[in-house]
Amino acid sequence: MPFCHAELNGPRPRFDPYPKSLNTLGDHIRNRRRDLGLLQREVAAQIGVDPDTIWNWESNATTPALTLIPRVINFLGYVPFVLAGSLTEKLALFRKTRGLSIRQLAGELGVDPSTLAGWEAGRHKPERKFLDRIEELLR
Repeated sequence: MPFCHAELNGPRPRFDPYPKSLNTLGDHIRNRRRDLGLLQREVAAQIGVDPDTIWNWESNATTPALTLIPRVINFLGYVPFVLAGSLTEKLALFRKTRGLSIRQLAGELGVDPSTLAGWEAGRHKPERKFLDRIEELLR
């Protein structure tokens, strides 16, 4: 209003460019980008996505598509997922880090996608003949 001349004073909230903890893939991306001193558009060019995509990932509005995970891992320089313990967890991690769908990996192993999904979910275990294929794949 023209007759009211109020002015707000106070400290600006401190903006911390680093996430407090690395809980999401977006947190890892933002942390690595800041460590390297890169702009979001520079990271976008390296990964092959739009700069808005990087912003969405870093703000945890969206997550990278499975097919982009290998490029994200390449940018990070490490695998940001919890290291797997059981064979089925290792299988799921293998699939994710290579950007493979359940259907694609099932095709490589010669099993139905629902069978692979069941292994990854821990609903059942692979038969011996498939265990050998899986172990060979994971080497």
